[in-house]
Amino acid sequence: MSDPTSTPAGDTVTIERIDDVLVVHLDDGKANALSASVIAAVTAALAHAEADDTIGAVVLHGRPGKFCAGFDLSVMRSGDVGAVIRLVSDGGELVRRLYGSPVPVVAACTGHALAAGALLLLGCDVRVGVDVDCKIGLNEVAIGMVLPDWALTIADDRLSRRHLQRVVVHAVVTDARGAVDSGFLDEAVAEHEVLPAAIAHARTLAALSGRAYAGTVLALRGRVLEQMAAQITHDREFGAGPGVPA
Repeated sequence: MSDPTSTPAGDTVTIERIDDVLVVHLDDGKANALSASVIAAVTAALAHAEADDTIGAVVLHGRPGKFCAGFDLSVMRSGDVGAVIRLVSDGGELVRRLYGSPVPVVAACTGHALAAGALLLLGCDVRVGVDVDCKIGLNEVAIGMVLPDWALTIADDRLSRRHLQRVVVHAVVTDARGAVDSGFLDEAVAEHEVLPAAIAHARTLAALSGRAYAGTVLALRGRVLEQMAAQITHDREFGAGPGVPA
């Protein structure tokens, strides 16, 4: 029986408990930008889920029409190189943490997911998207930027080999159905079905052996997680190269 409870986790992040699933709602009323405070709130929610044996899975849910449209532009356009590096590196650590979490994470992609938003999708186990006119993908090259190494690493691990060059090098952005084909999403459903479908997937994953799941994540993804960690550390120390996602 469902017993939902809802509590604030930050300015734009709310967590809701539904049985053994923790739903993390992202809603800033605008583009759902990935800011330092949002990264901290999502990280805290994930840590809470990992520390609570009664939580079996997490759902990351966007606002109507927008999952996440990228990093906070007020930082990205500030001219403060140090602040940009910190934000992008923190975002990379969040993506890495999602991908390496001992608790399964499901994305309920409610619309646009560009740049950092698309990278968040790559960090989630199962990605359910809304079948509407939206933009999903890595548009960095189109706006004159180069993805940081950690982003290229997870893109290489998760995206379809058939589409990898087009969606990364050519910055091809698609709707939800195209995102299923390229590997950003696993399925596209009607708008009213996105969150229920994501919760259903989360419940299925929550029924798995937690110990076996966590051990298999480390065994299968460990090399990628270690490589991402080294790349993020390098970026923090030496900068992220000629460009970063906005």
